[in-house]
Amino acid sequence: MMNTPFLSAQGAAILVSRHGLSRCIRGMHDAIAHDFKRWEQFEKSARLATHSAEGVIEIMPISDGQTYGFKYVNGHPNNHRHELPTVMAFGVLASVQTGLPQFISELTLITALRTAATSVLAASHLNKPGARSMALIGNGAQSEFQAVAFHEALGIDRFYLYDTDLFATERLTHHLNEVGFHVTPCKSVAQAVARADVITTATAAKTRAHVVTRDMLRPGVHINAIGGDCPGKTELHPDVLGNARVFVEYEPQTRIEGDIQQMPSDFPVIQLWEVLTGFALGRTHADQITVFDSVGFALEDFSALRYMHELAEEKGELEYLSLIPHMSNPKDLYGLISKAECA
Repeated sequence: MMNTPFLSAQGAAILVSRHGLSRCIRGMHDAIAHDFKRWEQFEKSARLATHSAEGVIEIMPISDGQTYGFKYVNGHPNNHRHELPTVMAFGVLASVQTGLPQFISELTLITALRTAATSVLAASHLNKPGARSMALIGNGAQSEFQAVAFHEALGIDRFYLYDTDLFATERLTHHLNEVGFHVTPCKSVAQAVARADVITTATAAKTRAHVVTRDMLRPGVHINAIGGDCPGKTELHPDVLGNARVFVEYEPQTRIEGDIQQMPSDFPVIQLWEVLTGFALGRTHADQITVFDSVGFALEDFSALRYMHELAEEKGELEYLSLIPHMSNPKDLYGLISKAECA
């Protein structure tokens, strides 16, 4: 049998712990930036989604002509009732030339890291100079990673927290206090965003919500909107978008899934790769409101898988699966059965 390199959930957690969360996010940041800058080399498509009343299951494919990658991911807001994560995922890298799987990995934990890495990549071009404070609206599984990433990469040192779930805010407060961050739990969204230079929205409810409204915002704020990620799910009032410079990952997908699904089809947006390669400007003045309408794109997972494969191989954390049969005669698939009976 052929052995396929595999990174388990436990292996990924050990790897991140030993290498360091901040270093892993920084490594993913660099890998994602590298791949966004070669945007035109990728065959891209919006993800394939199967929706239900309970949530969504998606496949996210991409290829650069040499390596094919995909992620399987779900989003089920009520999974906590079943003691399951809201988001669960795994991913694959395979050879385009032969189709042979080259790496399989958990992506539940890694997705949180790559989302944080992509957020700070965008914010490094969209934040106003001297930004030091962040409001975290929605204190679920993504929130610690966002806080660590923005602190380490951009110097954010003050966090205002709000969630309708008080226990989620208590958990986040405890974790951020443990690492020495200055944290203020808040009683409302308006209170949380009132003094924030950056606002990260990461709410879970699958509904058309207007969590942040235009009257809440100070001049120059940057909004990192990562919670609106499927049709019928939004976080920002249309007036916020209409008064902002808006950036997206892959426009055809964000038009369907992002906050801009509320806007006319010709509403102007700028794709992140255009900023990273110099084809478009990011923030153009200090008082401008900027929005990164981030729904998550397959290229980011491709980059994260590539980075984690290299790191796991370097650190000796790979396991191996007997996923693909080895046959001396590749046409004799039936012969595997008789050989198994003799084993």
